[in-house]
Amino acid sequence: MNPVQVQQLLEIARRLDAAVHGERTAIYEAGAAALGVSLSTLQRQLRSVRVTKPRKRREDAGSSVLPIEEARLISALLLESIRANNKQLSTIMRAVERLRSNGLIKAGRVDEVTGVFQPLSRSSICRALHTYKLHPSQLLQDAPAVSLASLHPNHVWQVDASISTQFYLADDGAQVMHKAEFYDGKPANLKRIERQRLWRYVVTDHTSGTLYVEYVLGAESAENLCNVLINAMQKRGATDPFHGVPWILMTDPGAAMTSGIFRNLCRVLSIDLVINRVGNARAKGQVEQAHNLVEREFESALKFQPAKTLEQINTWASRWMQFFNSTSIHTRTRRSRYGVWQLITPEQLRLAPSVEVCRELAVCTPERRKVSNLLRVSFRGASFDVSSVPDVMVGETLLITRNCWRDKDSAIAVLVGDDGREHFHVIERIGVDAFGFADSSAVIGQQFKRHADTPAQVSRKVLEQLATETSCEADAQAARKAKAVPFGGRIDPHKYVSDTVLPAYLPRRGSTLHVDAPTVEVVPLSVVEAAKRLRPKLGQLWSPQSYGWLLERFPEGVPEDELEAVEAELRRPVEVRCRPFSSVGGV
Repeated sequence: MNPVQVQQLLEIARRLDAAVHGERTAIYEAGAAALGVSLSTLQRQLRSVRVTKPRKRREDAGSSVLPIEEARLISALLLESIRANNKQLSTIMRAVERLRSNGLIKAGRVDEVTGVFQPLSRSSICRALHTYKLHPSQLLQDAPAVSLASLHPNHVWQVDASISTQFYLADDGAQVMHKAEFYDGKPANLKRIERQRLWRYVVTDHTSGTLYVEYVLGAESAENLCNVLINAMQKRGATDPFHGVPWILMTDPGAAMTSGIFRNLCRVLSIDLVINRVGNARAKGQVEQAHNLVEREFESALKFQPAKTLEQINTWASRWMQFFNSTSIHTRTRRSRYGVWQLITPEQLRLAPSVEVCRELAVCTPERRKVSNLLRVSFRGASFDVSSVPDVMVGETLLITRNCWRDKDSAIAVLVGDDGREHFHVIERIGVDAFGFADSSAVIGQQFKRHADTPAQVSRKVLEQLATETSCEADAQAARKAKAVPFGGRIDPHKYVSDTVLPAYLPRRGSTLHVDAPTVEVVPLSVVEAAKRLRPKLGQLWSPQSYGWLLERFPEGVPEDELEAVEAELRRPVEVRCRPFSSVGGV
């Protein structure tokens, strides 16, 4: 609307406000004619330029005829029909019909005047579910996430592997993987290039956002993962300051991430390994976003200049990585990634051993050592004092491994805390002095926090117990694990079908379809074949005269469907049988 139209609408609105009863219709019609619009359009335009009086809130707003118990049953039945991809298989009304037919809910009200039961409409039930925070669209929302923070550079790293969906390294260089040729529907094509597919490993520093990227061939293996982590911890050059050993490493629960060789490497380097829960990839969302950055910023260039070898791809990736970390401004820190990482202090920067030593540490498995009555253990030809180890007892065994930071004068005791995670305790080598007491070392660990349950999470727990007919969350999980039938099998989902009385339909008059039926001619049995069949049945009644009689009566063969009549004829006395045999079976 232009300013002139707005002014005309304001004038019409002023006249309507000043009009008395009976004058408003004429004002509406005159205004519509002046503006050249319909009455409905005029009323809609007036609502955009005038302040209307808000409608009075209903006294029963927020309340529902549907009780909370029935709403929970409906919601629980709906959740039971939801597939793993969150697709709802049962409609709300179908769930209501099933529960109502089984006598579990009423979902209706009785008219006070007529006394007739009136079922609630679908909109009323949906509105009640929304009011109670029980609608599937509410319950299927993601749980609230917790904002994670790290203390300093190298405090927390995140590592993740992802297969490149765009390129594979063929004999003549990196090639594009066309969707029409490489997809799940053609597994043979994917199998053919399985060993040539590019795997991208990305490591990110949580505080500064610095990322490290490296490509490998083949598959996501423990060896590749260890090599990438070792390379990321090494000092590379003046233009790439990112290096050192992280204090905490966050990964996903992949097979390579949880392998023994990778755990050993983290254990001997005193890295607190944090593996997120299955299906909770957003716990390490920074490295997931880093994959997206590498795909868009770096891999997009491979289409215009394909790499010939894996070394060439990694060389280009290293150059791009240094450029990106030096020039790209992080949205959280408002500085470059390398610029923030440079704020690390000497106490926070733990220098990694050489590549050769790290590879040796990766296969260094902790050894069990028995604690003597002097609170000592022997390890690698020396004695170590374990008196400072929490809750240590004489005669028990401890897991002892190398301490790569002080390999000459100390070792590490691997302990398992109450939270089920590994903790490391430094034990000192016993020297020549008479005391040899070791200083205690801080236990590496971090406190975890989470949001309080939202109404949706609380409702889901209640509904889970309702569906499994249990009284606590643990019993509900046990019932699910035991594959218990929801609602104790009391719900017959087809009862509403069997209870429905279907109408009886009148038969419809039709016309006869004349079809020429094919004739089937059966070749008669020969006299010999008929004799072979009749002789066992007749027993002592069979004689040479019987065979002669058959040959005389049926010179062209015996019809198979007349065998029973022939048998009956042969059982008759000879003087009777000698009479003319006109029709077998017709006597």
